[in-house]
Amino acid sequence: MMRFSGLRVLKEGLTGNKGWTPHWRDPAPKPEYDIVIIGGGGHGLSTAYYLAREHGLTNVAVLEKGYIGGGNVGRNTTIVRANYFLPGNSEFYSHSLKLWENLENDLNYNVMHSQRGLINLFHSDGQRDAFARRGNAMINQGDDAILLDREGVRKHLPYLDFDNTRFPIYGGLLHPRGGTARHDAVAWGYARGADQRGVDLIQNCEVTGIDIENGVVKGVQTTRGAIRAKKVGIVVAGRSGQVAAMAGMRLPIESHVLQAFVTEGIKPVIDHVISFGMGHFYISQSDKGGLVFGGDLDFYASYASRGNLPMTEHVMEAGMTLMPMIGKAKVLRSWGGIMDMTPDGSPIIDKTHVDGLYIDCGWCYGGFKAVPGSGFSFAHLIATDRHHEPASRFRLDRFRTGRGLMDEEGTGSQHNLH
Repeated sequence: MMRFSGLRVLKEGLTGNKGWTPHWRDPAPKPEYDIVIIGGGGHGLSTAYYLAREHGLTNVAVLEKGYIGGGNVGRNTTIVRANYFLPGNSEFYSHSLKLWENLENDLNYNVMHSQRGLINLFHSDGQRDAFARRGNAMINQGDDAILLDREGVRKHLPYLDFDNTRFPIYGGLLHPRGGTARHDAVAWGYARGADQRGVDLIQNCEVTGIDIENGVVKGVQTTRGAIRAKKVGIVVAGRSGQVAAMAGMRLPIESHVLQAFVTEGIKPVIDHVISFGMGHFYISQSDKGGLVFGGDLDFYASYASRGNLPMTEHVMEAGMTLMPMIGKAKVLRSWGGIMDMTPDGSPIIDKTHVDGLYIDCGWCYGGFKAVPGSGFSFAHLIATDRHHEPASRFRLDRFRTGRGLMDEEGTGSQHNLH
């Protein structure tokens, strides 16, 4: 197994980098596996990795219709945090953050996890009270939170427009352990780790059907032939509704586009992740110097990995409102990720009505930061048929019964408001 170390990097640099080997194999699919994971994004790869590492299950295939890491895991603003309030969400994201903190050692791979701190701004007395309550809940969960007044925020973020007429900055909630990670490196690290434990990563293999007999899953049909399997997990983010329909399911999911943007590289200026809720704008600075930022959904259902210009304009306006200096930076590119939005804004990790078929979806805005926790909990469910405790409230039937709904933002049962 190829391992990374400072000595290895130095040796390869001095010898023309001729000793590196591929990070993972490119195998042909076998006729049968114990477990098939549909979706080769962050959640699918982490599920396969933890199936092998935690449960010793290695006769596993990850089926990806494109290339590894080509979906939402490579199309996001890379934010990692555990600042949730409601029971169910709070303990799950706390568990996921703990996994993040040891991920590089675990994978022997540099995912560039940077705990630079996340600051959520507030703009009224009512918002201050709400964030104080959230911070106390985070501390009670075992995470960290510091309530900053106006001058406390100014000390960290002196370049903001504190006297904006519409949304003057009253203060902020600092989550010191929050931060960012390199999105594609996370996919590559999990892919490499799963492959080294015997998992087959099958690229360019689109699932076209799910085989079910007498209520029991038997395998999948793909563009590379039929593959039998005792268990099948669906982890396909914004395509969840389409793939679940192959098993006769109609999920309580809508797919919406979320845009993100990056500027040219500039000198270091933004040390933290900043969240400007009133403008629905968030921003950080990458290691290459680009300002990475995003905003709200495009507010119409779509499977297109691109956004519309009115929302682009809205995001730019919010950025200029918060920090007028951003107007000097040139935007290099934008992209869109397909968000699988649930009615209450919280995810689903559960069994389905088909024996041996499992679903992991509905991550809304929270997909990237949930990658380790989602994979760990989904692997536990698939391997043991029991819910992992931190994810035990992410039941599918809560939308049918109305019990256990987790509306984190308090915006009601409208998908695109979460």
